[in-house]
Amino acid sequence: MNRRRFLEQSVLSLTGLAAAEKVGRAGAATGRVIVIGAGISGLVAARTLHDRGYDVVVVEGRDRIGGRIWTDTTWNDVPIDLGASWIHGVRGNPLSTLSSQARVRQVATSYSRSRTYNTSGAVLTRMEESALNNYGNLLNRTIGRTRARGTDTSIRQVAEDILSQLNNVPDARTYLNFFINTEIEHDYSGSASSLSNNWYDDDSEYSGGDALLSLGFGSLTEFLARGLKIELGQKVWAVDWNNLPVRVKTDKTEFTADRVLVTLPLGVLQSRSVQFAPALPATQQNAISKLGMGLLNKCVLRFSSAFWPAELDWIDYVPEKHGQWAEWFSYRRSMNQQILVGFNAADYGRQIEALSDGEIIESAMVTLRTIYGARIPEPADYLITRWASDPFSQGSYSFNALGSVPVMRKELARSQAGRLFFAGEATNQNYFGTAHGAYLSGQRAATEIVASFAS
Repeated sequence: MNRRRFLEQSVLSLTGLAAAEKVGRAGAATGRVIVIGAGISGLVAARTLHDRGYDVVVVEGRDRIGGRIWTDTTWNDVPIDLGASWIHGVRGNPLSTLSSQARVRQVATSYSRSRTYNTSGAVLTRMEESALNNYGNLLNRTIGRTRARGTDTSIRQVAEDILSQLNNVPDARTYLNFFINTEIEHDYSGSASSLSNNWYDDDSEYSGGDALLSLGFGSLTEFLARGLKIELGQKVWAVDWNNLPVRVKTDKTEFTADRVLVTLPLGVLQSRSVQFAPALPATQQNAISKLGMGLLNKCVLRFSSAFWPAELDWIDYVPEKHGQWAEWFSYRRSMNQQILVGFNAADYGRQIEALSDGEIIESAMVTLRTIYGARIPEPADYLITRWASDPFSQGSYSFNALGSVPVMRKELARSQAGRLFFAGEATNQNYFGTAHGAYLSGQRAATEIVASFAS
């Protein structure tokens, strides 16, 4: 599985400016920049440019910063990350450096602290574990062989080809679906029917395991945002980059600048809710339309007493129906809290957004009762995400869809006319779908903007 408060500004500059300093100081304090979006990519770019002396304003449609980083503080004794939650691979990861600078403690979690339960709610037997591993290995081998043939197809089609050769072996579809859902769909956020067999995992990763942040991921965006000019509640609907100054139009006002950095999520770009004048080049529009915007939703349940094993970080369940409540994370060991987080990705993650909160909770509790018995307590409180319905994200993170190729991310990132620039996790070919990918893209864009002023 690939898994998946403030210091002096001069200290932060060590991270944000390392690349930009190499460009030279010719452009320092000589230009105005608008950054559209107060997610981590936009904030690190704004931080970098601000610390270089540029006049920077961040324009954000939401009434909060962070974008798809959203730390909920409803429960004052524990922050809950409803968006990005983990530093994936703590060794060499820029977010590890940033968390150290922000003096935010990392809390390690481990997939080795997991237990898998079968459809009936019993712990997998050795025979069942062996069968599950065999199906996973079979899928991986078949993915490799299919790639070798050159023609792309979807992960779902690869799975159907396997199943057609197994002649209705009992539980084959159930186990194969579980593997696809937890190992692929939850990591990459796309439906197996949409994920490119050739390119879905064409990314890189850091080593060293995963870690939560004791104060939540929002502590990093707050750290980056200190001292920046941020305009909240400004929904951008048009970017006119035909001439200087560039004009950014919102539902309330208009901003002008010498440069504009667009960090809108891929889902928002795909919705065409923001108009570009002139229209973006065909290659960039092609990348926007063919890359995939995926979904991973969370249902956070808080209980008055714990009924699951204290040593577990992860609880997996092999559902009868594909993708339904197959993966849970426990806050009990790592954060000393009686909280379970249920994940639903892709197709089922999208389906449940139409349900009421009560219906979602009841659906989740059916699975938990199957595993731990009918007498477990009802949740004392809950938090639920609906990222696909959020007009400012329209999904969780991007994936390599059938019909796309990795180089499209570079096309998406390509600056235009020396005044229109792009960042965000979808523009990062190596680390798409991650908070550190978004962060690195913001650094890259800031470097490009500094160079454009210097030329």
